[in-house]
Amino acid sequence: MKTLFLVRHAKSDWGDPGLADHDRPLDARGQRDAPAMGLRLAERHVRPDVILTSTALRARTTAAAIAGALGLDGLVVEKRSLYGASSRGILSVAAGLPSEAESAMLVGHNPGMSEAVSELCGEWLELPTCAVAELVLDVGDWAEVVEGTGELARLSVPGDR
Repeated sequence: MKTLFLVRHAKSDWGDPGLADHDRPLDARGQRDAPAMGLRLAERHVRPDVILTSTALRARTTAAAIAGALGLDGLVVEKRSLYGASSRGILSVAAGLPSEAESAMLVGHNPGMSEAVSELCGEWLELPTCAVAELVLDVGDWAEVVEGTGELARLSVPGDR
């Protein structure tokens, strides 16, 4: 069994139309929600062995805030293929995780994140911004991650308690 946390980045700022999509920062709500979500995960003693994030600023900032709250500042690794990844791309990244990791967190974008959760657990689930889907995967190795191998253990969204 492996545990996979799929995280949709926190709310981003659309205020500067001249910014490239890749460079959009978090807005005020996103800056509040990302560390708060990290603290909620810390309260549950969540400690992923690996944290991979899209290279987009809003995803990197979300990942850094969550990792900071978990005391895992140096663990975040940028993964270009998570930027705008489809569900298949996200599952491919998960399948390439190191065997020794028992749990991992991937931070990325919709629609890919929602679709990946849905494909893994077999039911449609739309992730709002800064949502964390915790999936228990019925696999012995990450290379075995394919559609239908997961079960949604918990969905955490900003504002829920």
